[in-house]
Amino acid sequence: MINIPALRWGQPYSSMDTDEVVHFLTGEPIAKVSRANAGLIQRDMRKASGAREALRRIPIDELIARMKIAGDLYMNAELPIGDGSQTPDDFVRQQSASTGLPEVLCRGNMKKNQFVLGEMGSILKSLTRGLDLNVLTSGYGEENGVPISYQAQSPVLGLVLPSNSPGVHTLWLPIIPMQIGLVLKPGPQEPWTPYRVAEAFFQAGIPREAISIYPGEAEVGAAVVSACGRSLIFGGTATVDRYKGNPHVQVHGPGFSKILFGDDCVDDWERYLDVMVDSVFLNSGRGCINCSGIWASRHTREIAEAIAKRLAAIEALPPDDPKASLAAFTVPGMADAISQAIDADLKAPGVSDYTAKYRDGSRVVKNGRAEYLMPTVVHCDSPEAAIAAKEYMFPFVTVVECPEAKMLDAIGPTLVCSAITGKPELKRSLLDATHVDRLNFGPIPTIRLNWLQPHEGNIVDFLYRPRALQSASSM
Repeated sequence: MINIPALRWGQPYSSMDTDEVVHFLTGEPIAKVSRANAGLIQRDMRKASGAREALRRIPIDELIARMKIAGDLYMNAELPIGDGSQTPDDFVRQQSASTGLPEVLCRGNMKKNQFVLGEMGSILKSLTRGLDLNVLTSGYGEENGVPISYQAQSPVLGLVLPSNSPGVHTLWLPIIPMQIGLVLKPGPQEPWTPYRVAEAFFQAGIPREAISIYPGEAEVGAAVVSACGRSLIFGGTATVDRYKGNPHVQVHGPGFSKILFGDDCVDDWERYLDVMVDSVFLNSGRGCINCSGIWASRHTREIAEAIAKRLAAIEALPPDDPKASLAAFTVPGMADAISQAIDADLKAPGVSDYTAKYRDGSRVVKNGRAEYLMPTVVHCDSPEAAIAAKEYMFPFVTVVECPEAKMLDAIGPTLVCSAITGKPELKRSLLDATHVDRLNFGPIPTIRLNWLQPHEGNIVDFLYRPRALQSASSM
């Protein structure tokens, strides 16, 4: 078993209080992780300015070059972790064992992280809209003959990370080359990525004093958000509501991502079945960019039936099986609670579970300590059904019948919208829809990201404020 300390500006700190990370199938301890506390974080944040100072001593171009080296180390090297070491294969096994994610998906997420680290120059160019990156270091400069100034809003970015989807880590990888330090609170079941990435950064020449990692319970996450000038937090609807309107906190909650069919394309829906299935199922449906709703004015029952039939072939396989694609729930009772909530919503008129006939028994499949939720496709006769606005952390989708003219008013907040239509008026309405964040025109799966586009909000705008600055030429 590995003993993993907290990291206080890169320095290991072992606490008397620890939490165990256990194998979701066997209950066997995998790691013992030191637990931080709010007082420790508050004391350490007095030195937060040192993180940015250390990074500003290194040119951004050099930091970008070191990101590529770090990506190769993260993907291929044996790296220290706590009082032991970790090969890439160890990392995959440990992450799968604690999160319930199949090993093949863990490897896939590793490749995503390596890609982002290797393409950091292009990604930052896109995120900053082609800004001369030296302006982030100096604070001012000139662009097209116009004086410009950008001011960092915090020397560090605090992150309260989840356990459910290791893929979210791509969101914070660009922070270090932007010369902002990292304060990470890992998810209880997923300490592996923050520690491995941090060690890869250190080995690639990133100053240790630029990164802190504080494992712990809910109070640690609250302390990180309170102590850092800017924070990202991941959570459910309650978390989103709690921080709504707080300019210091960017919340990543449920995505409610959707596929919309225009009336001009819906009669050809069978051509797009692969796009729909991939959007719902890839990464085991755990991401906020997985599709949770498919909306069309007609053929909705046929669509629901076709998706249900395809997803019926999915099995709950052991995590080390190369064909495993469905993730387990690691919190006891969660799968049952979600299934019961779905069953309650299915009692509403006009709501039908199209996957029920393909299941041999319960929606919940148990294998010892492991709990799986089998893919579920629900048809709704209208948008008024409560379940049409639901999202869950497994392959779950509602197929909603709704007139095209009413769709945009009915779909609600949407992180990713893939609109399958060629109608100029519908596309124009989607471009103007402020409740749609990421917009795809055409049969693009909701889970297919272009890394040169912001995932959700723009981290540069969150961390840096453009402001007016004038300087007398004689001074």
